[in-house]
Amino acid sequence: MLSPIVLLHTNDPEPARDTLQRTHPDLTIHTCSTYADLSDSLRESQAEVVYTVRFDGTPDFPGQALHNATQVKWISVGGSGTDHLLRWDKTRCTVTNAAGVAADMMAEYALGCVLSFRLNLRQFQQAQQQQQWITGKVTPLAGQTALLIGMGQTGIAVAQRFKAMDMRVIGVRASAAATSESANFDKTYTADALPDLLPQADVIVVAVPLLKSTRGMLAGDEFSAMKPNTILVDVSRGGVVDETALIEALHSGSIEGAALDVFSTEPLPAGHPLWQMNNAIVTPHCSSVYDGWELRSVEMFAENLMRYRQGNPLDRIVDPDKGY
Repeated sequence: MLSPIVLLHTNDPEPARDTLQRTHPDLTIHTCSTYADLSDSLRESQAEVVYTVRFDGTPDFPGQALHNATQVKWISVGGSGTDHLLRWDKTRCTVTNAAGVAADMMAEYALGCVLSFRLNLRQFQQAQQQQQWITGKVTPLAGQTALLIGMGQTGIAVAQRFKAMDMRVIGVRASAAATSESANFDKTYTADALPDLLPQADVIVVAVPLLKSTRGMLAGDEFSAMKPNTILVDVSRGGVVDETALIEALHSGSIEGAALDVFSTEPLPAGHPLWQMNNAIVTPHCSSVYDGWELRSVEMFAENLMRYRQGNPLDRIVDPDKGY
């Protein structure tokens, strides 16, 4: 059995180390808790395997340090997105992710945001704060059409919950050849069908990685095609939705509202128009953050590490050409 040196790169590595040592007590495990020290830690440890979490934002993530460490053969990303790693040479280094580790939580976030709009909770809360008894109504989800852009683990989890609400669920996947469970989808399409699908949707959930093919995927023309009652939920990556076009759509009322957990610049800068929009929900990239997610991610890594040590194929390998 292989005995690789492992480096854990998280802001709080000791719980991860404890978890890993329970299942791999014979391995040499090093830790690094900052972005700035990663390069030195890689050089000093000569780690072959790196488990890394993007814990201090994307712009400063030391992706180049990982690429420069030629002894690294496997990078295990603690979340699902890998756009912060830059492009890697898959003939030299394998990258895996923890796809699915937060899928259920993100699906609950999406459902909660949609219910907040359809049940008028924001308006009622504002009236409560002003001690006003207003005339209001609520809108059922049953019979509405949900368009899920992205049919990975998150998209599948969202579909399960929306279907339980008696919604019509249609999905968009990367390509006809892409494999994805579709039991809770009424129909699935490829991305070229978006112009025909957008006018049908009452709810749109975006859950795709940030790729060259998905950057600006929803922009001016796409928002113009949406219905005025459309609710958009974005749990993808900043840049997939064109923020300028989104703000215009929210301001003009061409869509009803948006729940946004990702932004082109994070944290969202003070003074950004989205902060002040009554028909926008702004959250700090937290839809995947729940008590226990880090432990589950490390457990997934430990399971994959056993495959690596036994010379078996790894789970959840990311193709740098596809981005997933």
